[in-house]
Amino acid sequence: MKKRPNIIVFFSDQQRYDSVGCYGQKLDVTPNLDRLAREGVKFEHAFTCQPVCGPARSCLQTGKYATETGCFVNRRPLKEDEDTIAKRLNAAGYETAYVGKWHLASHHHANELFITKPIPKERRGGYKDYIAMADVLEFTSHGYDGYVFDKDGNRMDFVGYRVDCMTDYAISYIRKKQSEDPFFLFISYIEPHQQNDTNLCEGPDGSKEKFKDYEVPKDLLVGEYEGDWKENYPDYLGSCHSLDYNLGRIINTLKEKGIYDDTVIVYTSDHGNHFKTREGEYKRQCFDSSLRIPMIIKGAEFAGGKTYTELVSLINLPPTIMELAGLNVPESMREEPLQNILEGKKWQDSVFYQISETELARGIRTKRWKYCVHAPHRQQLLHMAEKFDAQQYHNMLKNSLPDSEEYVEQYLFDLVADPIEENNLVDKAEYEEVRKVLRDELKRRMVKAGEKEPTIYSWGHKLDS
Repeated sequence: MKKRPNIIVFFSDQQRYDSVGCYGQKLDVTPNLDRLAREGVKFEHAFTCQPVCGPARSCLQTGKYATETGCFVNRRPLKEDEDTIAKRLNAAGYETAYVGKWHLASHHHANELFITKPIPKERRGGYKDYIAMADVLEFTSHGYDGYVFDKDGNRMDFVGYRVDCMTDYAISYIRKKQSEDPFFLFISYIEPHQQNDTNLCEGPDGSKEKFKDYEVPKDLLVGEYEGDWKENYPDYLGSCHSLDYNLGRIINTLKEKGIYDDTVIVYTSDHGNHFKTREGEYKRQCFDSSLRIPMIIKGAEFAGGKTYTELVSLINLPPTIMELAGLNVPESMREEPLQNILEGKKWQDSVFYQISETELARGIRTKRWKYCVHAPHRQQLLHMAEKFDAQQYHNMLKNSLPDSEEYVEQYLFDLVADPIEENNLVDKAEYEEVRKVLRDELKRRMVKAGEKEPTIYSWGHKLDS
């Protein structure tokens, strides 16, 4: 491994952790990723810090929480002067390349929309050397058609399945790269996210038959809604399998070029998916089906086929990337690099998450407990665009609020006794001491994330609008 390795982030969208073999998937969906885990490091308990696309991406590009980036709901742009991982790596002599979905350029509040248009250079977060990007890829494409834009704003049309095409662009960059500088390549796929205009997952042809014998995740059977997993799950797994196949293509390209051992590969996702079985939505809630994600890293010190059970978050990746590149972690990055776990340093006992669409909520997850509070009196966004016309959605985004001074307890789950989060204990008197400990920890994590310490009331308390 060179002193400054190449770094590839292989980023899926809305991928449940249990779609991956080494996390428990019984079908042969992810053989390449499973092999990568046997060579590198798997984080067994990894979670998002914001279970929705744009906000999670803003955290990953900056190391800040979404309330700090201002991207606490979808379609709010990353500030043009925001300090990002790409800008840091550019300054350190890395080439930076971005392929796929960005979701951090359009601004409904200011009516600056790049949903189906080229993204201006100043809205690309510092990525500059190779671009094959669309702001909202699900609006410029379907499974077998669509386009992105190159760094000069020229349209790049797909030929074939979307995951294959995104990977073609990434492979083209790797193969044609001429300089001796290390590279940072971020590949952001839309799969296995459903297609927004149909609410259907679009796996490659043959997915329905190939993955028809899946085992239903237990959490999908206990939600208050039937959901749409029955019509979608085989294609969902087919999309995950396609991602895995294309991960193998990337690995083979690195090996052919002789740089596999000089490259760190990070595989993760922005959030999970519960197929509308909880509150009629795909994500944007505190359940593990929304929050828990795969996270596997191979390369540099991330080696040996080890599995770590510490609780980690998507927001731990930006400082991790800084250390991989030999850079100091900026003070603006709120959480610790994952290298600290490898080195045996003291690690956090909880992960903290913010929720800002469909509801305004905050929560923590420990190895045993899930504790969530919400601010029903401040909730402006109720559901996404399919329930509202464009102007209504614009008005809700304009009026949405990042935080609250007051919250009410919403959920308490004992994850040891109830791993599928079926029994809410938040109103049970015998758990008052548990709630008090978790309440204090949640307040501490909120302050650490740059929020003001709120007042948190017991379940049932009514807040004034």
